[in-house]
Amino acid sequence: MQKQLLRPWVKPLLFVLCLLPFAWLLNGAVANTLGANPAEALLRKTGDWTLRFLCIVLAVTPLRQFFGLPVLARFRRMLGLYVFFYACLHLLCYAWFDMGLEWDDIVADIPKRPFILVGFLTWLLLTVLAATSPKFVLKALGGRRWQWLHRAVYVVVPLALLHFFWMRAGKNNFAEVALYAAILGLLMLWRVWQAMRPARARPA
Repeated sequence: MQKQLLRPWVKPLLFVLCLLPFAWLLNGAVANTLGANPAEALLRKTGDWTLRFLCIVLAVTPLRQFFGLPVLARFRRMLGLYVFFYACLHLLCYAWFDMGLEWDDIVADIPKRPFILVGFLTWLLLTVLAATSPKFVLKALGGRRWQWLHRAVYVVVPLALLHFFWMRAGKNNFAEVALYAAILGLLMLWRVWQAMRPARARPA
């Protein structure tokens, strides 16, 4: 498996696979197959895919260590950028469909509604993480400072869940919230457990 994942076609294939949800949503919007309220469907689905990719990114390290596949680390940056990509689509759907791209209204609306404010703060943190993901930024900041900065993902997780909870609260639909909270909670608890283990007992 390790050798297969090192093949040059694997990364381009993963890139295309990560684009499939976007292609499906775009096709649905063009073909008008997203239901009675396409705007709401796009807003909801782009948010869902942001959370899904966040789960995938946080699962890379546990899977890498559990299966003994250090090669998985080479895909983490791309997957992280896809979290940001779908978060940007989610924000664009809000700005376009909810606010008609009226930027003054958007600026005024963000602090008025807590769930919009939390979602915007989450996007800002993801922007910082995406902007500092290139290797030249890592070299410029130094490994320790770069790692400290990228621990902001642990702030992104609760903010994203809170935003999602408030989005679903209006319709009393908490099943998906509970599912994502369970997955992300387990992935975070795994990291806490790893941090508490003696250094010599941790996987390389």
